[in-house]
Amino acid sequence: MHSNRRPRHILLTAALLLLIWLAGVMLYQTHKPLPPGISYESPVYKVHDVHFWHDLTYRDGSADGGREEEILPRILQIIEESRQFLVIDLFLFNDYTHKDQQFPKVSRRLTDKLISHKAAFPAMDIVFITDEVNTNYGSAPNPLLEEMKAAGIKVIITDTDKLRDSTPAYSAVWRTFIQWFGQSGNGWIPNLMASGGPDITARSYLKLLNVKANHRKVIVSEKTALVSSGNVHDPSAYHSNIALEVQGPVIADILRTEQAAADLSGAGPLLSSTPAFKQNADGPLDIRYLTEGKIYKYTLEGIRSAGAGDTVWMGMFYLADDAVIRELVKAAKRGAEVRLLLDPNQNAFGRDKIGIPNRPVAMNLNKRSGGKIAIRWYNTGKEQYHTKLMFIAKASGSSIVLGGSTNFTTRNLDDYNLENNLWVSVPQDQPLYTEMTGYFNRLWNNEGAEYSLPLGAYQSDVTWLKYILFRMQTRLGFTTF
Repeated sequence: MHSNRRPRHILLTAALLLLIWLAGVMLYQTHKPLPPGISYESPVYKVHDVHFWHDLTYRDGSADGGREEEILPRILQIIEESRQFLVIDLFLFNDYTHKDQQFPKVSRRLTDKLISHKAAFPAMDIVFITDEVNTNYGSAPNPLLEEMKAAGIKVIITDTDKLRDSTPAYSAVWRTFIQWFGQSGNGWIPNLMASGGPDITARSYLKLLNVKANHRKVIVSEKTALVSSGNVHDPSAYHSNIALEVQGPVIADILRTEQAAADLSGAGPLLSSTPAFKQNADGPLDIRYLTEGKIYKYTLEGIRSAGAGDTVWMGMFYLADDAVIRELVKAAKRGAEVRLLLDPNQNAFGRDKIGIPNRPVAMNLNKRSGGKIAIRWYNTGKEQYHTKLMFIAKASGSSIVLGGSTNFTTRNLDDYNLENNLWVSVPQDQPLYTEMTGYFNRLWNNEGAEYSLPLGAYQSDVTWLKYILFRMQTRLGFTTF
């Protein structure tokens, strides 16, 4: 009898030690110090202008619908005009699609432009930083990136393992048992993200489930910097997005944050020499460049500043963070007008979704605010309203613009992903203020097309069930948003 109890005692002790170990891994990996240069806030700079760009897909009654595209043409123009250096950081960059789908070859256009520019100016530093999702987490080389490398362009795949974990229960298991085996090898599992793409190894899928990303979107040259919500990615080609462009010494701050991202992969210096930028003498707009958790700081600070007579506009692909939601409700109760234009989370790259998180979050916001928060849905087809933009229009004084890569979810805001936004304080007499009010009023009021739909268009008898599922996902950390 004693001999039977001994193995069981050993097993129980081993199980207890394993649980203690996993709990320790969870605690450390969710709270460990951030790598140097991550979660960055630039000084305030005064500038004369911040240019607003947008892409829009909309229903205008025509057979194919309407499409306005400004962001990729501007990116290609920035490349054309650059002579000293280019640093590009894009989350999604590939031409993988589902076998039954066709999209504009935007990733090929950008690849060809960069390669031809490098050939024309071989001494230029051209750096392309991206996320490992574009190599299917090491399962297969990305042909476009390989072409860039062959042309002399420096390609950096971001190592996000050094970032904090947003799915602690799974991540503890992955870090303890799985990560050591790597991801490379012959893929054999169908690619669920794009059936026309390469097959994926099981280890790559297991790493994918440890959800974290370099989610930044920025294009920087010696002349200008464009901070965008959009990827250059074929299945994303029809998405509606925004971008903010700025010049001046803030470019040095952007380069500093991109160097920090490159350092995660041990990539060495981005540029062969450090560029110098003239200080702006003056200007009516204040700007800050923000990454990661500093975006969270200024998001909450901005909403908290809104009161009676002010309007909080938000155009957002994902809205799910509890602190942001709480502050929106408080702002509405203080008398601020809160207007949220949300993506209905209807599809991802042509495949149907069930509306999480935005539909249950919208139901909850409507209930908690007593209907004071106005919510409309962007009228999407097979594309997404992929915008990430907040505009706080003040009744007096300067208004606030905050836009870039960052969805308003905990994973995006709270130092888990790599993210980047531009914060702008803009007086009412400036063109950017006029552009912001024009953009939101056009979409909200359906000026010229059916851009948006009322709240009820995507609320149903089962939305409350989706809210329960949403809450379970966020509590357990098992989310894709």
